[in-house]
Amino acid sequence: MNPKIQILALFTLFLLLNPIISLAQNENPKPRRDKEKAKTIPNPLRDDIKVEKYLSIGPKAVRFLQHPKTGALYYTDFDGGVYRIDTNSDKTESKQIFSASDHGITRLQGAVFLNDQLFLCGNISVNNGKGTKGRMVRYDGISTAKPILNVVFNTVEYGTNATTFDHGWNALEISKDGKYIYANTGARTDHGEVQDNRGAYPNARDNALTAKIFRFPVDALNIELPDDLNELKSKGYIYAEGIRNAYDIALDPSGNLFAVVNSSDYDHNEDMFWVREGRHYGFPWIMSGIENPQQYPDWQPNPDTDPFIPRSAHAWAVKYFRNDPDFPKIPEGVKFSPGVQNLGPDANEYRGHSGKILDGDNTGVTTSTFTPHSSPLGLVFDTKHALASDFKGDGFVLRNSLGSRSSMMKAFTDQGRDLLHLKMFYDKGSDNYFVKTTRIIDSFNNPTDAILVKNIMYVIEYDAVEASIWKITLPKGHKKSNRN
Repeated sequence: MNPKIQILALFTLFLLLNPIISLAQNENPKPRRDKEKAKTIPNPLRDDIKVEKYLSIGPKAVRFLQHPKTGALYYTDFDGGVYRIDTNSDKTESKQIFSASDHGITRLQGAVFLNDQLFLCGNISVNNGKGTKGRMVRYDGISTAKPILNVVFNTVEYGTNATTFDHGWNALEISKDGKYIYANTGARTDHGEVQDNRGAYPNARDNALTAKIFRFPVDALNIELPDDLNELKSKGYIYAEGIRNAYDIALDPSGNLFAVVNSSDYDHNEDMFWVREGRHYGFPWIMSGIENPQQYPDWQPNPDTDPFIPRSAHAWAVKYFRNDPDFPKIPEGVKFSPGVQNLGPDANEYRGHSGKILDGDNTGVTTSTFTPHSSPLGLVFDTKHALASDFKGDGFVLRNSLGSRSSMMKAFTDQGRDLLHLKMFYDKGSDNYFVKTTRIIDSFNNPTDAILVKNIMYVIEYDAVEASIWKITLPKGHKKSNRN
């Protein structure tokens, strides 16, 4: 079977729609760290967008969020710190309110508010650092003097690993009706290979607690999640499967859940999925519509004969691309759901069947979804319809990697570390979304998350020493007149 089978939308559909639509080691989060360089100032690519420095912050910042009732801004760091930004004094500054010793999450990657509740999610180390447990907590009454800490869940122990590919529990989102919380748990592998942590967990690949999006009632307490797929499904906790690492998930104005996914070291594009209950999105057998060749017993990886293997890839250097006759088979009866199809004009480069780098603008091919190795993060939507007409109700996403400084991404583009505008269209025939993707700001420094408050977007950056929060003013929509 040809491992280069790519899910492509019909060129005819492209022509019909086009006229209508003008990190490091495993103690660091997933965003990929490129070579260090001098800090840059984000550059707007439209005259009606303004970028200002909002605040300098400390190291390892991951999530940025706003309290829905008080309007206060908060951020979290990878080591478990939770910070509130104080704007009541003459000087805007951040104050740490919780640490890992307070909530027990030593690898904190997820945070979201619901009313006056703050949910935090991540991992803790066990078995002398060889194993891990996922953990979610909830602070009730976060704006009060004494918030109450409750445990939502802990998982049973399972193997972590000594690679860059142990993604852990990270992105969180609240359902539109406020009854459920979604939680992403990333893969513990690059592409489904064995990761036994130097023999500590023999033959361990991904398991029932990885590479999925879970859903829990927001009032859940003290759940223990087993490494048992049938039991997790019977209790209704698994929402969707086969998602390698959706480091950010978000609702659009209609309440549809979307996820942006970091793909493997193979030259897969980075998927965006419309996530629906009970669906399987392909990992580890399919990523970005391209089959994972390691699932075939006779595959012999070699960059000389397989141009989808970057010679600079870590997975190639340490031989995670390998002949693997014991690779799990596709579960019987499972049908994979495709990613959102990118119509361009930006972030739609891909490697074609011939092995050449191509651009969808020139070939008329849609991609699933963004440029390979670009690490999409910080997905947000204009759910309040507060923006000007060409942005109203639309989505935005950051790319963390910079092509010109990323050995694997550079083959495709010099661009990256930018903000993309996502103009999305539902296609009834394919029962899927298409997206027109346009760069509107570039030159961020390792951006990891964003929020949208009316027409103001805040973007937070990750750094080992000192990072920044940027305030971006987008064009505002006009209020409707009440006059007859």
